[in-house]
Amino acid sequence: MSADGPYVIGIDGGTESLRAGVFDLQGRPLAFAATPYRTAFPQPGWAEQNPADWWAAVGSSVRQAVREAGISPGAVSALAVDTTCCSVVALDAEGQALRPALIWMDVRSAAEAESVVASGDAALKINGGGAGPVSAEWMVPKALWLQRNEPDVFERAATICEYQDYLNFHLTGRRVASINNAAIRWHYLAEDGGFQPGLLEKLGLGALLAKWPSEVVPLGQVIGGLTAQAAGHLGLPAKLPVAQGGADAFIGMIGLGVVRPGSLAFLTGSSHLQLGLSEKPFHGAGVWGTYADAVIPGLHVVEGGQTSTGSVVKWFRDLLGGDVTYDLLNAEARDLPPGSEGLIVQDHFQGNRTPHTDPLSRGAFAGLSLKHGRGHMFRAIIEGIAFGSELILETMRGRGFEPREIVIAGGATRSDLWLQIHADVSNVPLKLTKVPDAPSLGSAILAAVAAGHFPDIATAAEAMVAVERVVEPDRQAHEAYQPFYEAYKRAYPALSSVTGPLTARP
Repeated sequence: MSADGPYVIGIDGGTESLRAGVFDLQGRPLAFAATPYRTAFPQPGWAEQNPADWWAAVGSSVRQAVREAGISPGAVSALAVDTTCCSVVALDAEGQALRPALIWMDVRSAAEAESVVASGDAALKINGGGAGPVSAEWMVPKALWLQRNEPDVFERAATICEYQDYLNFHLTGRRVASINNAAIRWHYLAEDGGFQPGLLEKLGLGALLAKWPSEVVPLGQVIGGLTAQAAGHLGLPAKLPVAQGGADAFIGMIGLGVVRPGSLAFLTGSSHLQLGLSEKPFHGAGVWGTYADAVIPGLHVVEGGQTSTGSVVKWFRDLLGGDVTYDLLNAEARDLPPGSEGLIVQDHFQGNRTPHTDPLSRGAFAGLSLKHGRGHMFRAIIEGIAFGSELILETMRGRGFEPREIVIAGGATRSDLWLQIHADVSNVPLKLTKVPDAPSLGSAILAAVAAGHFPDIATAAEAMVAVERVVEPDRQAHEAYQPFYEAYKRAYPALSSVTGPLTARP
C-alpha cells in the first residue's frame, strides 16, 4: 500500500471505548486503535459518561491509528464518526457539558417514556403502528427527565443533543444533527415535515425544539472541515472534511454492504438486531419503523430485535462450568437432528423486543425428557434463537418486506453450527464479510463519499465491502424445522398466561 493514500478514517464511539480505524479505498484496514473511558452508575438504572472523555479518546485513538498505519496525516482525505445512540448531552453555548451524559443504557426516564406514549401523538406511529413502545433510552424521554428533575440544567442548556452531535460540533464547530439518530429515536419524520413540535407541546417540552440542532444532515454529507483546534487534537490537517455519521448499528449496515432495497443486516451478539432496507414505507404491529432516509436517501429502514440471544448461550455455558467450552458444546450438538429430538426453547429470557414487545415474557424449555443431554439443550437454545429471528422476518414479510439477502456479523459467526441453523431455519443464504468491524468500516465508507472518492453510499459500499463466504441453507433441514418452528410460535401465547402474572408481581 502507498503511504501517499488516499486513506479514510472511520471512528466508532462505543459504550466502553472509542475506536478509530484507518482504511484504504478498497475497505482494507491498515490499523485500529481504541481508548477506553469510564461509565458511572450513580443510582440503579442510571448510566453516565463524561463527554470530555469522549473528546480525549478521539484524539488519542486517531493519533495512534495513524501512527500504527505508518502513513502521513496528509494522506487522510476525510473522516466520519458513528456513536452509541441516545447518549444525550446538555451543552452550554461553547459546547461544554453542563452535566454528565445520560448514555443509551440509562433508563431513569421510564416515567417520562410513559408520558410520551400517553400523549397519543400521531408521531408515535413509527413503531408498532402506534402501539409503541417508547423506550426510556430515547432522546425525548431523557430530555423530559432533565426538564422535570434538573430544570436549571435544562434552562441553561443552549444545546441538547447526542454523543454523535457533540463530537461533530467539537470537530467542525457546527451544530447539526444526524438524519439517522433523529429518524430512529427523535420522532423525526422526514416524510411529514421533520421534527414534530406537536408532540413536544403535548409534553410541555416545546422549549426543546430550539435546543435541538436545527439542521439535520444526511449520512455521508460533509458537515465541515476540522477546526484548527480539532486538527491539533487529532494530529490531522486543518479543514479535513468530516462526514455525517449516525448510530453505530445503523452505520454497521453500511459496513456490511446493506445498501440496496431488500437487503438486511443481521447483527448478532448478546442480543440480535435485524435492520432492513425497503423501497416503500410501512408501519404496523410487530415491527419498528420504517424510518425514512435514515441510512440511504429515498429508502426506509425496518427494525427488529431480540433481547437475549448470545447472552442465553453464555448463561448456559456458565451454568455448566468447569472445562465445558463452546467448541465442546458445538461438537455435541452438531450431529443431533433438527428439533433437538423434540425440545423447544423460548428465547425470551429478558423479555421480547419484537414482534411481541413484551418485557414480561420469559424463557422456557419445553419437551424435556431423560433422553436429553447438554448437547440437546445447547442446540435447542440456538434453534430457539433462530426461530425468534425467523418470526421477526415472517412479521416483516407480512408487512410487505421480503429480505432477499442477509448479511450477518457478530458473535454468532464464530459458530459454524449456529450459522447453519440460522440459514436452515430461514431458508435464506447468509453472507459474511471480510471486515468484522462493520461500524468503523461504515464510517470509513461515509468518509470516502464525503471526500468525493465515490458518488454515493451504495457505490462506495460495493467497492469497499468484500464478502468472505456464504452459508447456504439446506432445504431438507429447512423442511424438517417447520413443525418445530410452528410449535415455537404457539409457545408464546401458551406461556404468557403462566409466566406473565409471576413476572408482573412487584
